[in-house]
Amino acid sequence: MSTAIVTGQPVPGSSLESDLRSLGFDVRVAADAAETESLLAAVPADRRVALVDARFVGHPHALRLGLTDPRFPLAAVPGAVTAQPAARQALTRAVARATSADGGTAAARAAEGGAPALAVDSLADRVATALDADGGAVHRLELGSLVATVPADPQARNEARQAVAAVDDEAVRLKSAVKSRDGFFTTFFISPYSRYIARWCARRGLTPNQVTTASLLTALIAAGCAATGTRGGFVAAGVLLIASFVLDCTDGQLARYSLQYSTLGAWLDATFDRAKEYAYYAGLALGAARGGDDVWALALGAMVLQTCRHVVDFSFNEANHDATANTSPTAALSDKLDSVGWTVWVRRMIVLPIGERWAMIAVLTAATTPRITFSVLLVGCAFAATYTTAGRVLRSVTRKARRTDRAAQALADLADSGPLADGLRRVLAKGLPGLAVPAVALLGGAAVVACSALAGFGSPLPVAGALVYVLASALAVARPLKGPLDWLVPPFFRAAEYGTVLVLAAEADVNGALPAAFGLVAAVAYHHYDTVYRIRGNAGAPPARLVRAIGGHEGRTLLVTVLAAVLTASQFKVALTVLAVAVALVVLVESIRFWVSAGAPAVHDEGEPA
Repeated sequence: MSTAIVTGQPVPGSSLESDLRSLGFDVRVAADAAETESLLAAVPADRRVALVDARFVGHPHALRLGLTDPRFPLAAVPGAVTAQPAARQALTRAVARATSADGGTAAARAAEGGAPALAVDSLADRVATALDADGGAVHRLELGSLVATVPADPQARNEARQAVAAVDDEAVRLKSAVKSRDGFFTTFFISPYSRYIARWCARRGLTPNQVTTASLLTALIAAGCAATGTRGGFVAAGVLLIASFVLDCTDGQLARYSLQYSTLGAWLDATFDRAKEYAYYAGLALGAARGGDDVWALALGAMVLQTCRHVVDFSFNEANHDATANTSPTAALSDKLDSVGWTVWVRRMIVLPIGERWAMIAVLTAATTPRITFSVLLVGCAFAATYTTAGRVLRSVTRKARRTDRAAQALADLADSGPLADGLRRVLAKGLPGLAVPAVALLGGAAVVACSALAGFGSPLPVAGALVYVLASALAVARPLKGPLDWLVPPFFRAAEYGTVLVLAAEADVNGALPAAFGLVAAVAYHHYDTVYRIRGNAGAPPARLVRAIGGHEGRTLLVTVLAAVLTASQFKVALTVLAVAVALVVLVESIRFWVSAGAPAVHDEGEPA
């Protein structure tokens, strides 16, 4: 249980103590600063501690947001400050500093810290100021219409209470549970009622992880229905896919509604969306096969295209995460278009975010055939990829930005270079200048895919193309990726590797080769998504030993071309299956080890819709 120390003389009629207890705090009262220090020292080191001014007036949800969010070691709202166990020492030092006998008045203490004088002499606010002065990263949330204040006199207290009564605390909490930026379908067709499902779950003690798991199971059942290949199965699959998406929205809303963020939840949230979508693709392909139509190439193509789209998003965002002088005429035009209401929704819809994409897949599954579903999906995703990538290229070439070492390292990690590229990179040393970097990555990838497509199965030509690709890969990463278009290097690598596997499996023309290739690409894609979410959580890339163990993108590509050259089509199918299982086992074991460890970040995506 967490502990809240209420400082100062209790105010008659205040609900503060009961509000704190409802939030799970063990409440203790300190009459003065000295008693506060004593109570703080007595609290076990593994507990969260909050200091709250007894005169505090505000919404319970303001206290909940300020004092219970597990993502921030230090946080504060006016009249209250909190510290998780990792930041307890900083809090103890700040309390000692803020309450020292020679600190003088509140104004003097604030002045010593270089901060403006506080309007009201509140110990909690003085401690927050001292934490700032000591370099503590104190999170201060935007309260919006919520009230959190320490009134200076009875009249101010009465006005504050009136302000609290004028705003519906629960309505604000429900509204804030919904992601601030989402797609049209999600915003207008899911969130208006899924937020109430989230509240229902919270009141019954359900956790976001349980809802996430329910969403996965629902999607897997939908995939199973699609695999039956019957019209009834297709209709049921479409309905269940939408139900899975409702639950997918609900788990995030439940996490925000009840502030139940966790490292395990971060891992589940980061991976299950892709697992659900790609399992559904496999179910559709199996259902089509039952009807005599082989669409595995389309299913694998859809997975490749969608994964490459995401890599473009991730690479561009990481390249510009902390870039300086980060402006461009294209970005200014985009901001201007965003000021016109209807264009915002049109632009969000045409990029086919997850809501629109799943709704389209569900409707097409129920009403048409798997082949039509995949064909429309490929066309829609291709258009969306072209639109978003073109816009980002224009922004990059017109933007005068200086990218940081962190951005260059993130792009290098996303590149997923293995021992072959690393060894050649050290030999090549200086690397390529400017725009030659993405150009060489593109040409190298095109070489191996083209050689694989033009040569018949069993030809050595794809191996030659793969060797060119290995050399091009090393040249592309020989120097830090800080060029204006260097963020294109990781998606070019993904397209080359996945495309080569797809083409060679199709060339094998043997039953089971494309499903085996689907499994291999799914396993490798999982590794690449895992890398993204580790970087987003500032936890770094997966360990180098893992990348070496699975060969890096260039090593895997070369291996697949060699296998296709020396094995028969049937043997190649078996080799792809074995490789898929091996890669999946290695990356899953390492991923699970990391995400259930104490060092895993609580990553929750509030940005671009997936």
